[in-house]
Order: sequence, then C-alpha cells, then structure tokens
Amino acid sequence: MQMPVIDMQGIWSQYREVVIHKDLSFQVQPGEVVSLVGGSGSGKTTLLREILGLLRPTRGSVRLFGTDLHDPDPIRQRDIRRRLGMLFQQGALFSALSVYDNIAFPLRELRFLDEDWIRELVLLKLAMVELEPKHAALMPAELSGGMIKRVALARALALEPELLLLDEPTAGLDPVRSQNFVQLIKELQRAIGFTVVLVTHDIDTIYGLGSDVAVLAEQRILIQGSLDQVVALDHPVIHQFFENHRNRSAA
Repeated sequence: MQMPVIDMQGIWSQYREVVIHKDLSFQVQPGEVVSLVGGSGSGKTTLLREILGLLRPTRGSVRLFGTDLHDPDPIRQRDIRRRLGMLFQQGALFSALSVYDNIAFPLRELRFLDEDWIRELVLLKLAMVELEPKHAALMPAELSGGMIKRVALARALALEPELLLLDEPTAGLDPVRSQNFVQLIKELQRAIGFTVVLVTHDIDTIYGLGSDVAVLAEQRILIQGSLDQVVALDHPVIHQFFENHRNRSAA
C-alpha cells in the first residue's frame, strides 16, 4: 500500500474558546484529486493552511509524504515544502514583478540555477498553462482574471510539485474561463500525475475535474469518497450543498 501524500490524524484546531476542528482525520493518496467542500465557517481554509504549514493545529499530527510537517530539522522542512505548490484564490501575484519574474521567483529561491536555466523553465511553465512568451513581459495589472489564474498556476508548478493545493481556483472567472481553467488543471494532472487538493464551493468544478469529495462539517470530515457516494449520504449538509446547485442550475 502506498504512503499517503497527506495524512492528518486527531486534528484539533481551536481559537481561544472556538473549536474549528475536533478529532479530524484526513488522508489523500498519491495521484488523487480531492475537492474539499463545506459551509462558510466550517474550517476549509484553516485545514488548507495546516496542510501548508502556515498554521499548526492545537493537537494532532500532520504528515506530508510520510514526514512530520513540523519536523524541527530545517532541511527536512525545506524538502517537504519544495514538493508542494499553492494556487491562492486571487492569484497572489507580486504586483511589482512581471509575469516572468513572478514565475522565476521560486526558481531563484533555490539559488543553484543560472539565469539561462531559469529562462528555459519559465518559458516551459508559460507553455504548460497555454500562455505565450510575449506574456512574460506583462505586469499583473495588465492581465485578465483568467490570465492571472494561469500565471499563478505556472508559478505554483515552477518547482514541479508532487502536491498541488488550490484555493477556490475558479472564483471570479466567468463560466467559459472557469471551464477552460478546470480543463487545463485536469489535463496537467493527467500528464504529470501530481496529487491535487482544492477548496471549492463550485459543483461544476468538482464535476469538471472528476474529483473525489471530502465534506467538512460538524468539525470533522463528514464523508470522503466519490461524488456518487457523497450525494447518497442522507445528511442535511449534503442535501443543502447539492440542492443549492440543483436550484441554481434549474433557474
């Protein structure tokens, strides 16, 4: 049996008296695509930050690639973080840097690649997200919403991560651009084989990616499985989430 890419056990997350997660467990296997869904305030963003290591749970263990995310050894910490990429909801591009320099940023942080190699890699990542070399000179303020997402994805893929984390990847995109972006992620995942965990409220994104679903409710992962398995669960949170989609589609 393969080692999980993400293995969270006994997670408690608490802010003063407010308990966000209570004895939560969450596993993701290599090559899986998992959509993390839940209502507002259910703790999706907190969980994502704990996977990234930006937050530390009050109790419990977080292991990525079989290694404790909070291992005190700085070399192991660095090695873990090089194996994951993150696409933030609004792209989070550096506004003062060009497209080229945004994508080059994590490559330059390695400190062992010369500029010729970095240029080759930047152009390769641009091509992977279906952007042209001429776009490298643009500033973030000159980009459309769809292009911002693609540049942010190129930067997230710069170090060829084994785990890609996405926070509301289609938020702010119109239906056509949203569909195109989902298709791009799907094709890249199939070609490269990285593991994907995304936070989303958009059922169309879940359907488009063909992902499994993990539902965060009642301070824990209520159910994790295929879309059919999740929809079959008789629970108010499931009913509300999917009924809202059906109502929207029928309108």
